[in-house]
Amino acid sequence: MKYFKVNHQRQDYINYRIARSFETFEDAKILSRERRWNSCINRLYYSAFYAVNALLYSIDIKAKTHNGVRRMFDKEFIKTGKIDIEFGKLYSNLFGSRNEGDYNDFIVFDESIVIPLINETEKFIRLIKNKIEKYEKSKT
Repeated sequence: MKYFKVNHQRQDYINYRIARSFETFEDAKILSRERRWNSCINRLYYSAFYAVNALLYSIDIKAKTHNGVRRMFDKEFIKTGKIDIEFGKLYSNLFGSRNEGDYNDFIVFDESIVIPLINETEKFIRLIKNKIEKYEKSKT
């Protein structure tokens, strides 16, 4: 398989990341129905990650790492009060859980942990999408 870079406009990138966020969230829901909790956590995190990445890009911030995205999101949106601290905690929780589940042995998530995260992640990515739409409208 060949990979290549396509030169897209800023808005194309933002739209792509938001669409990817919602698609990945749907994948998480499929995995939850199959009771694949560790994989579901992974997809929930990436759903949030894609949304946050789009949000940062909408204000011209391009972080290169997952940690960079998390730090810049915290700096620009959580500490400034633009986004409620509870969503910052959710994003950090997803980040940490995904790392644990992907990189540590014998980590097993269960339904009691994952199901509440599904609902919260959906609220989170919808909030991010709405923030981006408001930013984009304010620029025109």
